[in-house]
Amino acid sequence: MLKSWIIAFRLRTLPLALASIGMGTFLAAADGHFSWPIFAFCALTTVLLQILSNLANDYGDTVNGADSEHRSGPSRTVQAGLISLKEMKRAIGIFVVLTLASGIYLLHLSFGFELQAFLFFFALGIAAIGAALAYTAGRKPYGYIGLGDLSVLVFFGFVAVLGSYYLYAGSLRPGLALPAITIGLFSTAVLNVNNIRDIESDKKAGKYSIPVRIGRENAVIYHWAILATGLACALIFVFLNYSGPGQLLFLLTLPLLFINAKAVQTKKTSDQIDPYLKQMALASLLFVVLFGIGQLLPIS
Repeated sequence: MLKSWIIAFRLRTLPLALASIGMGTFLAAADGHFSWPIFAFCALTTVLLQILSNLANDYGDTVNGADSEHRSGPSRTVQAGLISLKEMKRAIGIFVVLTLASGIYLLHLSFGFELQAFLFFFALGIAAIGAALAYTAGRKPYGYIGLGDLSVLVFFGFVAVLGSYYLYAGSLRPGLALPAITIGLFSTAVLNVNNIRDIESDKKAGKYSIPVRIGRENAVIYHWAILATGLACALIFVFLNYSGPGQLLFLLTLPLLFINAKAVQTKKTSDQIDPYLKQMALASLLFVVLFGIGQLLPIS
């Protein structure tokens, strides 16, 4: 049973979640704002929220038909009969509570009794939980009408990066939207790999993801565009805040991004494409680490 839950948690998605708050953390630290307790609970809340999202997706895709005998990707635990619907609903409830508890304590660490900021970020947290639950679960899951990409860009990009920066600094500065867009788009690229892999089974289930709507060939072009735009935003940010060539360390991940895009273009079967979800998630995390190091230790 423990192995089934580990499968349901989909641990390979966690690096991507950490990459998002990592970008905000590195940017804040480069500006002289950092706190280990805030970082610890920011990471914990993010991991709990990502696991909650994965559990909700497992449940929702089974209930709504995307996870069926026609699904081309790895089977989910509920669809495979490893975890019952009742057990999954209970686990989802537990992770909602855990995410809220961790998030509330995080906000207390950041804002204390500053009610206005606390309530604003609490509302953002509720929205993030709602987005995690409503992606494939509920009566009208927005992932089934092609809005998943926009949600990922908003929550993995703007909310995670700008939100985590604000938790440290208590303010924002111009230009931070650029690296937020970068990690938001790289996160969208992970979802796009997933959706290209599942394009045929999603069609049968009535799940109209972007690749289902525009076709595989255009989805590949879309993938190249996502990665190129994300990279361009990072380069523009460095150009606007340049202090030394060390800020370009993130360019070392270019081969990894190229490998991912080329694989999406050339690999045809789900088994061939599937490893590149994890590869893109890890490439995004490495990108953030190198980008962050470049911000902290520019080589002049």
